[in-house]
Amino acid sequence: MAIKSTIFKADLQIADMDRNYYQPHLLTLARHPSETDERMMVRLLAFALHADKALSFTKGLSSDEEPDLWLKNLSDEVELWIDLGQPDEKRIRKACGRAKQVIIYCYSSRSATVWWEQNSSKLQRFDNLRVIHIPNDVSKQLAYLAQRNMQLQCTIQDGQLWLADDAESVEVNLAAWK
Repeated sequence: MAIKSTIFKADLQIADMDRNYYQPHLLTLARHPSETDERMMVRLLAFALHADKALSFTKGLSSDEEPDLWLKNLSDEVELWIDLGQPDEKRIRKACGRAKQVIIYCYSSRSATVWWEQNSSKLQRFDNLRVIHIPNDVSKQLAYLAQRNMQLQCTIQDGQLWLADDAESVEVNLAAWK
């Protein structure tokens, strides 16, 4: 019998002063059995960075045809495609052909660095692609915030992001690789 996804609930309050976006989001995250708390929280972080009423989580690890998050317009065209980890060049090429903007959030510093060294020259040709690196210590700290029922506050100001619950606060520093 297959193991089912674990359901997490997040009450996420976003104050994004860089975009003048101040909204609460009640999110349901289905964590695939092979997904770690670290990866799930990186998905939540990506949501917070690009929060929009049309941004949604997809089947993620359960589907090769969809990213981890996407934003579609009313014509069902993909405006924003967000992937996590180290996708292969073929998947990135496909995403860049389907979406107006593609963002990859890399984490797990050692493997992400190796992946970037192997793929950076091939990825330079995609004008609609951004690659962002999340340092290992930050993604590990985010994992500590994971709970089945989360109440989180996200503050974004001058490119800096803080994600906090009642007990912990994580400062998120991102590095733009492309």
